[in-house]
Amino acid sequence: MMRKKPELLAPAGDFERLQMAVRYGADAVYLAGTAFGMRSFAGNFTDEQLPKAVQFAHEHGVKVHVTVNTMPRNSEVDHLPAHLEKLDAAGVDALIVADLGAFTMAGKYAPHCERHISTQQSISNYASAAAWYDLGAKRVVLARELSLTEIQEIRRRVPKELEIETFVHGAMCVSYSGRCLLSNYMTGRDSNRGACAQPCRYQYALMEEKRPGEYFPVFEDEKGTYIMNSRDMCMIDHLDDLMDAGVDCLKIEGRAKSAYYAAIVTGAYRHVLDDVAAGRPIDPVWRDEVEHVSHRHYATGFFYGAPGQYYENSRYIRDWQICAVVTECDENGLATLSLRNKFSVGDTVEIVGPDTKPFSMTVPMMKDAEGEALDCPKTPQMVFQMQLPHAVPPYSFVRHAVELSAK
Repeated sequence: MMRKKPELLAPAGDFERLQMAVRYGADAVYLAGTAFGMRSFAGNFTDEQLPKAVQFAHEHGVKVHVTVNTMPRNSEVDHLPAHLEKLDAAGVDALIVADLGAFTMAGKYAPHCERHISTQQSISNYASAAAWYDLGAKRVVLARELSLTEIQEIRRRVPKELEIETFVHGAMCVSYSGRCLLSNYMTGRDSNRGACAQPCRYQYALMEEKRPGEYFPVFEDEKGTYIMNSRDMCMIDHLDDLMDAGVDCLKIEGRAKSAYYAAIVTGAYRHVLDDVAAGRPIDPVWRDEVEHVSHRHYATGFFYGAPGQYYENSRYIRDWQICAVVTECDENGLATLSLRNKFSVGDTVEIVGPDTKPFSMTVPMMKDAEGEALDCPKTPQMVFQMQLPHAVPPYSFVRHAVELSAK
């Protein structure tokens, strides 16, 4: 029996990441202009780039949500109407807002855009969700601290026309839905204005007042200290539970992450979601794909109860590295590639692409742009050719295990 499929919403920090998210199966993407967005260090989109981004997405049947979710100060509010009018004129489908004033102004200056309430509002109950609906919100992005049971209760007690969105994959904040002042205090960068320096992930040591420069380790036990330890969320194994809870949109975190991340994670969730919705067995190859991006140890967030403290190393796992990106490929598998990291003839690599299951191959002799034999491309962004076993789509990736690159 076919289930109702939630929208799959993927991050697009810049145009390259937008292309990857679209080509790897997103139903919608979320991005930001150069102001009023909560990821000021993502590439983001200028006033000239944004209409082109919307056009590209719409040509591929993909919606565009734009974040306007900072808490603007008085001087910034003066510039908000013009920004909202530009987004409306560009054909943006929805605005993700957190500030009540910005929400009201969006209704006035961007009347063709849906208004979605950001997770920065920490919506944790049905009364709050219903209140936003009464004010004109089309969707609420629920607080990440809610369980599936709480989400089910919200869904049951709010109007059916109000859409519910929830994060399903990516980094989780040690604070409550990102409401943290640690970054402000230590670096002067405001986490609630898109500039978090992520000091919760720093390595800390103890320094005694009269011994400057002499650092002492800080331990809770023999493994270290875990005060601000955090894992990454991954709900790819539980999409059926999210669908049964009545979630309308599944959101992938990561506008500041790589184009490879946007592609691989989006593609993995696309295939698993389609299988779950259709009642088909899940192909494990797609579940395995989320292990092929840089990530911290995975957890299911608060969906099945409070996750508790994590007592192991929480550094990023980086087992795979991108070697090259396919820019063209003929029907016989002769591919033109752009180099990203060094690899050589004889290496074992994997190829993965849009709607292309990953497969392994041994690297053959390659050719440079002049047709000369090449055993090891070395110059970043270098264009070269390599024969593949069969044709693959553009925007496919060549990758290999990190330990291979260390040789």
